[in-house]
Amino acid sequence: MHKAQASADSPITVLIVDDHVLLREGVRAVISAQDDIHVAGEAESGRSAIDAYRALKPDVVLMDLQMPDMNGLDAITELRRTDPDAKIIVLTTYTGDGRALKALRAGAMGYLVKASLRNELLGAIRSVFHGGKHLDAAIASDIALHVLDEALTEREVDVLSLAAWGNTNKQIARKLDISEETVKGYMKVAFSKLGATDRTHAVTIAAKRGLIEL
Repeated sequence: MHKAQASADSPITVLIVDDHVLLREGVRAVISAQDDIHVAGEAESGRSAIDAYRALKPDVVLMDLQMPDMNGLDAITELRRTDPDAKIIVLTTYTGDGRALKALRAGAMGYLVKASLRNELLGAIRSVFHGGKHLDAAIASDIALHVLDEALTEREVDVLSLAAWGNTNKQIARKLDISEETVKGYMKVAFSKLGATDRTHAVTIAAKRGLIEL
């Protein structure tokens, strides 16, 4: 059970999860000057984060998305399965609204871009600890901008992902076991949904928004 309030005697405990030592050290440095927040531990992968969470029972987890062994999204899902009350803030270099929505749907309560950590980290930790949500302003703006857009289907994402890796329509058709005409149909719909003029433009938009992985 998480503490109802934080103080110097009973600070908010934080688990830092990132595969880069310098990032973890930087986060620890920002937190170290605070009386009401304490770093309980660190982990360098999604898998080790789950083990550390079970051992330390931190109040807030700061979670990177791109890590070896198990990525951040899978780790968030697993942590929330282990503890539905787990409070998780994503720390990432990715600014796309697609990735942010995936993280929020998986159970994250905050989403911060690493470039803004110094200005927003402490406020985000306190807000999430008390039950609130905290989104990077640019991410929140992107989510609002696309909230009414029709989402890409799983198959459209598959087609664009394969296109991003340089596959022709014929190669995509073979890999997905569908006809070349069907691939063209998926492409046409994806162009419309993304407001793209051609496949390169569509791939660029989808990658920037985090709708496909490169």
